[in-house]
Amino acid sequence: MWSTLFCSPRTSRSTPRYTTFVAVRRSNDLPRWTEIRPPRNRIPRLELRGAWDRRDLALVLAQRTLKLRYQQTLLGIGWAVIQPLAALAIFAVVFGRIVGLQSEGLPYAVFVYPALCVWTYVSTSVTAAALELVEHRELITKVYFPRLLSPAGAMLPGVVDLLLSLGVTAILLVAYDVSVSHALILLPLWLLCAALVALAAGVWLSAINVRYRDVRHALPFLLQIWFFATPIVYPSDLVVGPSRWLYAVNPLVGVIDGLRWSLTGAPAPPLADLVSLLVLIVVLVSGLYYFRSVEGRFADVI
Repeated sequence: MWSTLFCSPRTSRSTPRYTTFVAVRRSNDLPRWTEIRPPRNRIPRLELRGAWDRRDLALVLAQRTLKLRYQQTLLGIGWAVIQPLAALAIFAVVFGRIVGLQSEGLPYAVFVYPALCVWTYVSTSVTAAALELVEHRELITKVYFPRLLSPAGAMLPGVVDLLLSLGVTAILLVAYDVSVSHALILLPLWLLCAALVALAAGVWLSAINVRYRDVRHALPFLLQIWFFATPIVYPSDLVVGPSRWLYAVNPLVGVIDGLRWSLTGAPAPPLADLVSLLVLIVVLVSGLYYFRSVEGRFADVI
């Protein structure tokens, strides 16, 4: 009688990913034989449950990064507030007074600052996630764990900075006598969407950066374009007509519009911002599948 043992796919530095089927005869008079076949399904399984079960590892990686970020600094975590405030001072003078951009009936400082906080989080998180695998290659080559936890863990330290910097918004609202509406209850939803945008872009770029190191050089330029394509220092209603639907392909457009609506009482996001949500879902899901399809070769090319 024969019994069949199924072994889960394995990935090593020298062995490609294959599914192994081992058939063993119960008697000891015949040798054991092994048959190795490639997986039949071309679409990889995401296996997000395995990453979720080991989420504590992402927290450990995030804690390590957070400690190193402000180690031996004079102001420490105060830099989380200084950076958006410094950018606010520059944009308030250039775009608020000199150029005279509209701000949807809000004081320009109140209009720009929350969007700057979100952009600072997204840009720093995308950069950290894109470079995480390459900068800590010893984890990839020597230790097995769900690789998705590496870029995901690189995004978590920025959450602390985001919450601290957004706290200054309350001071600006009181100083400029701006009242909030019932839409404030949706603020966590927009912050979650901002984190998903950073995760979607970070997963794509981290996987590509393992094979093509051009990502490190192109990333500052891409982030600069992304900044000006996002309604941070100007209102999104400047783009009108059919172009508004094309403009909403940027997933951060809907996030910024929703954030301003919830936090500062700005006009509600238009219907075109649904395109931002759909693009976010497509980019995130496709990024997860791409990451999963190539992570088996990370140790060979990193």
